[in-house]
Amino acid sequence: MKFDFSDYALGAGVATDLVNTSPRVRSAGEVLADPAALTTFLAEHGLHPDALADGRGPTRDDLDQVRALRQEIRAILETPAEEDVVDAAAGLVARAGLGPSLFRDGEGRWQWCVAARPEASLADELAVLTGVGLLGALRTLSHGRFRHCTADGCQGMFVDTSKAGKRRYCMPEVCGNRRNVANHRARRARDSAGTTRSVSP
Repeated sequence: MKFDFSDYALGAGVATDLVNTSPRVRSAGEVLADPAALTTFLAEHGLHPDALADGRGPTRDDLDQVRALRQEIRAILETPAEEDVVDAAAGLVARAGLGPSLFRDGEGRWQWCVAARPEASLADELAVLTGVGLLGALRTLSHGRFRHCTADGCQGMFVDTSKAGKRRYCMPEVCGNRRNVANHRARRARDSAGTTRSVSP
């Protein structure tokens, strides 16, 4: 696989989503429960790793390595010093990265890319992808975009690659909706209490 430096949002997004598959984040438990779940995760992100060429599926060993990578990525997201983030993310890239080199994109333009070594494991290919994404996000957007989820009780983390940079939740469709429902119920309870007081003698 080749990873385009300019497409840091892909790698940062995979890093975010991988970290948030953990039972530490998900109340329902481990998302990557078995190799089939890892296959689903890859498909949902449009990833076609060379390590899984010829229709081979992830093994239990692949799953264990990806879970270990998940812990490393979380540690990087939690690292307070930018220089340490750079060193750790560069370490991910160095595991199996070749380059950078110039490759033509689908429209024939030259792009800086890092390729994974042909013999790289699935976890090492993901390490290169996420490392490139984290480095690109830090350089382009700043270390301040590496954040903890603001939802009450959530242990999720994310890299905010949005244009406005105002993302607050690791999984907006889950944590954001939960917060909106809680706020709605609180408003209804306040309104109901106010109505009750206004009609009492």
